Amino acid sequence: MSNPLVQAFFVGRAVAEVLSERLENAFTDALSELGKFDAELREEMRQFTEEVMERANRAADATASGVNTTVVGQPGSEPVDLQAMIDELRAEIALLRTELQRYRSSKG
Repeated sequence: MSNPLVQAFFVGRAVAEVLSERLENAFTDALSELGKFDAELREEMRQFTEEVMERANRAADATASGVNTTVVGQPGSEPVDLQAMIDELRAEIALLRTELQRYRSSKG
């Protein structure tokens, strides 16, 4: 290769081929990552949907059987009787009102 013009042509052609191959590999890798991300997102959505439906079915079954309970906190924890909790809170409120009235009458 004595002619510098011919040499420049082949160097330019080699550079274009290498760049083309690298761009092709980068594009293929990007599409692969996008496909993996899409698959993971779909799996997460499927699991989320299953969990929501499972909880909804449990709540519907509990309502149908006449039990007034709900799961509070982590799955697998003990169900809480809402009516009992409401009754306890009302009793505490009544006790606090009585104590507040007693305090006000002793001050006044």
